Amino acid sequence: MFSLNKLSIAVAVVLLSGCQLLGPDYQKPASILPSQYGESSDASELTVPAQWWTLYQDAVLDDLMSKALSNNKDLKVAAARIEEADAYLQEVGAALFPQVNLDAGGNRSRISETTATRYPAGTPFERNNYNAKLSTSFELDFWGKLRRAKESARAQALATRYAGDTIGLSLTGLVASNYLLLRSLDAQIKVSNDSLSNRDESLALTKRRLAGGTSSALDVAQAEVASSNLKAQIVDLVRQRALVQHQLAVLTGDLSLNLAAGDLVNMPNPPVPPAGLPSSLLESRPDVRQAEQSLIAANAKIGVAKAALYPSISLTASLGGESAELGDVVKSASRIWGAGLSLNLPIFDSGRLNSRLDQASAQQKQMLFSYENAVQTAFREVDDALVSVRQNTEREAALDQSRQSAQRALQISENRYKSGYSAYLDVLDSQRVYNDAALSYIQSRQARLVSSVDLFKALGGGWVDKEKTSAQTATAQ
Repeated sequence: MFSLNKLSIAVAVVLLSGCQLLGPDYQKPASILPSQYGESSDASELTVPAQWWTLYQDAVLDDLMSKALSNNKDLKVAAARIEEADAYLQEVGAALFPQVNLDAGGNRSRISETTATRYPAGTPFERNNYNAKLSTSFELDFWGKLRRAKESARAQALATRYAGDTIGLSLTGLVASNYLLLRSLDAQIKVSNDSLSNRDESLALTKRRLAGGTSSALDVAQAEVASSNLKAQIVDLVRQRALVQHQLAVLTGDLSLNLAAGDLVNMPNPPVPPAGLPSSLLESRPDVRQAEQSLIAANAKIGVAKAALYPSISLTASLGGESAELGDVVKSASRIWGAGLSLNLPIFDSGRLNSRLDQASAQQKQMLFSYENAVQTAFREVDDALVSVRQNTEREAALDQSRQSAQRALQISENRYKSGYSAYLDVLDSQRVYNDAALSYIQSRQARLVSSVDLFKALGGGWVDKEKTSAQTATAQ
């Protein structure tokens, strides 16, 4: 059995195992971005909920989002990956604690009677042997190898979670964009049907005028062509709507999805960030967080590789019993025990361990560059989205004015034709111009709303004005 001095030495070694931690500690890379975005908007609100799609005030969209977040297969795959990463983290963390095993067994054997060794008379040549013991082994984490491995596994688990958040953000963005496209097609179909009714009325009027001798067959033929072309346009719009609805069905996991027609024009414009939006908001983007956690994991692996160059120290111990009779195993006379301390020091491996350290260092550099690239890409996407929001807002206002003017021109041309002051060609041209202007306005409205979706995605979903929130909290207190 160990003496008191030996036991004290072993305890001291265990205590010292927490004093060494090889490898570089993680330091967040310095920001490579301007403090603010180059583009900004004139809105005054900066607080947006994480469920940003509720700002469109559309119950159907809210329901689609709920279905997508519950049923989408990509999200289910991401959830399973998170479970796998959590289990791996538990496995790595378990190495920091001793492993205890129960070993038990029994066997019956026979020895030879004709060997060179002669046994005393009465020695049984067939014998039983039973044993049962508890054994443990524990590697002392003197150089921090196990702690660095756990640090890396924890970062990998967080990266997996952020990867799932990235998929969720992409999914909600796709659902919102496709839903806005669906509503845009609904509005375009409605406008086209209204235009078709107007053209059919004009066709009927032209036929009556032809019968009365005040119009020509050319006017009737032109009216028929205009109506037929618009019918073909409506058929294609209906086809596009069906395809978008099928895409939404897959995204939401509801393959029987059937949405009634809705109105895009009356959907409210969600708030956008104010002027001077800080670039630090990018830190909330899940893909940026994922890239940083991957960098942290790679940084910790350098410590694991470096610790492998140093001795590994392990403690082992066992306690149990062994006897020829099963009932005697637990008796004190059958007691067996063992304890040991082992050290393994690599002496010569042809540079294998140093090569692994070089690999870990190179992987850390890759993750650093990937993180910087993710930050730069995120910054560009936010700036692009801000530009799109501003420009599409201006474009929508201009096209709305064009639509209203085209509608007045159509009314004037129809009145002039009915009064005999202008040719039917003027009516056809006015109908075409108004239909195109109305469709362009709807498409610009869709583009403006989709650009706001892109902005939500680029900023990582919802955001909060921390200064404003702090001020409100202080006031409340």
